[in-house]
Formats: sequence, C-alpha cells, structure tokens
Amino acid sequence: MASTLADINSQIKKHDEQIAQLRRQAEELRNQERSSVIDEVRKKIAEYGLTATDLKLTGRVAAVKRAAGGAQSKAAAKYRGPTGETWSGGRGRKPRWVTEALAAGKSLSDYEIK
Repeated sequence: MASTLADINSQIKKHDEQIAQLRRQAEELRNQERSSVIDEVRKKIAEYGLTATDLKLTGRVAAVKRAAGGAQSKAAAKYRGPTGETWSGGRGRKPRWVTEALAAGKSLSDYEIK
C-alpha cells in the first residue's frame, strides 16, 4: 500500500478533526452529568440539613485557593517596630526586629498598634 506524504498528512488532519469533535462531545456530556450531580447533591444537603462543617469543607477554601495559585490575603498589622515596620503577629517567622526586641527583654505589648 503505497501512500504519499500528502495522503498521510490528509489522514492525520482528518483524524485530528475527529479527535477534537469527540473531545467537545465528551466535555458536553461531562458538563451535563456534572450539572445533574450538583443538583442531586444540593437536594441531599437540603434534605438532611447538612452544613460545610458536616462535610468537612470548612477551612479548605483558603487551602484550595493557595493550591490553585490564588492570592493569599494579607493580615492586618498588629505590631509596629521601632523604625516603622509592621507585623501581623502570626503568619510565618517572626521578623528580626521582633526577635531582637524579645531577646532584649521587651514585650510584644510594647509594640502593639492601638
């Protein structure tokens, strides 16, 4: 079976178009199924009075956003350092000015923003 390069390229193009069409059909079916599943889940949630806590969904929104590359919200500053720098008091490591102040015998309450 002798085929030319043009014949082979033509067959590839035809198959690529068929693949794209099948992928579109699969995506449509998935969206239809997804919609019916969402409706079913909502009905069950309402029927049983379930909450996000019951489903262990609380606290996951932030984790999912971070995993998806979403921006993490910035916490409000609770402390102001001697040269004007600020710290929220809980995320990550303590800034150097905080550790140095604590080592020098100061208290965090000395730096609270009021």
